[in-house]
Amino acid sequence: MHTHDLTDPTLASTLRRFRRESGNTQEDIAFSAGITVAALARIERGAANPHWTTIRRITGALEISLTELVLAVEDAAL
Repeated sequence: MHTHDLTDPTLASTLRRFRRESGNTQEDIAFSAGITVAALARIERGAANPHWTTIRRITGALEISLTELVLAVEDAAL
């Protein structure tokens, strides 16, 4: 397995938590981010590594900053 094949379960669970806390469905966030529901579901399960641009689109749809996401992922990883 190559290192680029590894996913980050902490990123996945943190994105899922932010989405749930916002009261949005996967459909809501996927539509706002311009990605498919299947892609968001894979990201939230930790089955896919999102590209940087996809992360930016998801955080925009969640109305959180990249800094908020990074800090939350770091806190969850402790």
